[in-house]
Amino acid sequence: MSGFNKVVDSYEEAMAGLTDGMTVLAGGFGLCGIPENLIAQIKKSAVKDLTVVSNNCGVDGFGLGVLLEDRQIKKMISSYVGENALFEKQLLAGELEVELTPQGTLAEKMRAGGAGIPAFYTATGFGTPVGEGKEVREFADKSYILEESITGDFAIVKGWKADKFGNVIYRHTAQNFNPLAATAGKITVVEVEEIVEPGELDPTQIHTPGIYVNRVIKGNFEKRIEQRTVRD
Repeated sequence: MSGFNKVVDSYEEAMAGLTDGMTVLAGGFGLCGIPENLIAQIKKSAVKDLTVVSNNCGVDGFGLGVLLEDRQIKKMISSYVGENALFEKQLLAGELEVELTPQGTLAEKMRAGGAGIPAFYTATGFGTPVGEGKEVREFADKSYILEESITGDFAIVKGWKADKFGNVIYRHTAQNFNPLAATAGKITVVEVEEIVEPGELDPTQIHTPGIYVNRVIKGNFEKRIEQRTVRD
C-alpha cells in the first residue's frame, strides 16, 4: 500500500493494529451488508475485551455472533439483539455488557462522531430507561436528552465496489449503517466485491469518499439470508 493506493492483499494486513480492548464499529443490518470476512479475521486474531458498536450481533455461528464463541466481545452497543441465543445466554449470565440504544439514535451517534460533533439532543428515549442519568433540556416546550457521539479505533465496512483510492459504493439496502460507520473509525477498513481503477466510478454515485478510508480489500462473500421462507 503506497501513496493514495489503499488496497491491501490480505485480511491480516487489513486488520493489522487491532488489539485487546479496542472499540470496533461494524456496518450492516441483520446479515445484510455485513463485513463478514473482516469479522472472521477478528475471530482468527483472538483479540479480546472488544467493545463492538453495531445495530445487532449477527446470529449464532455467523457475522458478529462468531466473536461471542470465544468471548472476544466485552461490551455491545446495539439496537436489536433478538436473533442470537448465545448473546442472550451471555447477557443473562452477566458475561456480556450490553448498552441498548434506539436505532435512529445509534445511527446519529455514528454520524455525529464522524462529523466531529461530540453530542446532540434528541427526544427519543426521554422518560424511558434510555434517558436515565442523561442531561435533559427543553426546546420549544419539548424535552430532549443529551446523547454522546461514538467513534471507534476501527470501523469495518462492507461495500459493493471501490476504487484503489478508497472511494466506495454500497448496493441497495447494504448502505444501512455502513456509510455512517465508515466516517467514525480512526482506521476504516472496507471489504468489497470489486476494486476498480481510479476514475472508473461515477463520482455522483460514490457514497463514502476515499478520505475516510484507510484500507480496501477484495473479498468473496457468502451473503447468507437471515431467515428464509419458501413454499413447499
